[in-house]
Amino acid sequence: MLASRAAVGLAMAAHGAQKTHGAFEGPGLQGTAQMMTSLGFEPSEQMATVASYNELISGLLLVLGLGGPIGPAAMMSGMLVAGKSVHAKNGFFSAKNGVELNVIYSAAALAFASAGFGAFSLDRVLGLDRKLRHPVVTALALGGAMAGAMMALSRRQQPAQA
Repeated sequence: MLASRAAVGLAMAAHGAQKTHGAFEGPGLQGTAQMMTSLGFEPSEQMATVASYNELISGLLLVLGLGGPIGPAAMMSGMLVAGKSVHAKNGFFSAKNGVELNVIYSAAALAFASAGFGAFSLDRVLGLDRKLRHPVVTALALGGAMAGAMMALSRRQQPAQA
């Protein structure tokens, strides 16, 4: 579980670091805000900050095995919003900027929510794993609610007609 959490969590955290800090040749918050504007998300600076830090923090929570369903739910919410607003129109495969990675990250998040984080996790050390009884239902509800809130709180602009 630790190796799987590290692979998925570090990949997601790195993806978020591209957007938050321009790490790994990423766009940084300014570039991410420009992308959000092009997608019709307003206020784009705030939406960029929320989306970028969501990816960074959800990945780190997975790596640490901390917070039960919170990290997986946050990861799923980001992938739902990105999948719907950016990738769905391109089909499935990531080679054509489709939803493939969104599906894979979401499936991994559901797996961690289902199985827990394992013996080598902060949840286990802190005794939180025994207190979280329905992580899958919680992760699905939180992920869906967070994705819906982000979509609802942003004012979607209609693209200009040519």
